[in-house]
Amino acid sequence: MPRVKVARKSTAIDMTAMCDVAFLLLTFFILSAKPKSQEPVKADTPSATVHVEAIPENDFAIITVGTDNGVDKIFYTIEGDAVRKETIKAMAGEYKVNFTPEQINEFARVEAFGVPLSLMPQFLSLSAPQRAAYKQPGLQVDTNKVNELANWVLQSRKANKLVDGKDIRIAIKGDKQEYYPIIEKIIKSLQQQQVNKFSLITSSLATAPKK
Repeated sequence: MPRVKVARKSTAIDMTAMCDVAFLLLTFFILSAKPKSQEPVKADTPSATVHVEAIPENDFAIITVGTDNGVDKIFYTIEGDAVRKETIKAMAGEYKVNFTPEQINEFARVEAFGVPLSLMPQFLSLSAPQRAAYKQPGLQVDTNKVNELANWVLQSRKANKLVDGKDIRIAIKGDKQEYYPIIEKIIKSLQQQQVNKFSLITSSLATAPKK
């Protein structure tokens, strides 16, 4: 008796659900990703020679040193909106500078800065494109006279302890061709606050412990 042949039919797979999941995941990663902030000054960091750790997103601050048109400039980055708010409030009280609530909220969105506190209110009143185009003069770090960097570090350490209950970690990011005297001033400024342990930023965007 002859075998009955079953007609072959093409297999159709409904990919609608798979596409929905893919777009949901893509949307999630886009919304949750942290945009890369613009570098305040170009710093060609040295390469790492040891095992390094990734830069944390919280309880962390970076002192950036670079050269802009032959002039050494220092910038400070504080991680965390709430920590930045508490820091600027403390600095305002220390230097008797008045900030509006809008300016304090604006400072919470500024990551790296190098503006003397006397000019900070005007700087924060600028629009975002104007701030990006503004040539910041850098922070002062004279250990014998004016040392605004030391006060920023001190107040951010206190603010981080107040907000997160943790000690803030300090890192130095400098150009590999940077002259030592300015780095020495920064290290001496940290040591005056009993900060003898800090990190160095390398070209692999990671940190290596340094004492």
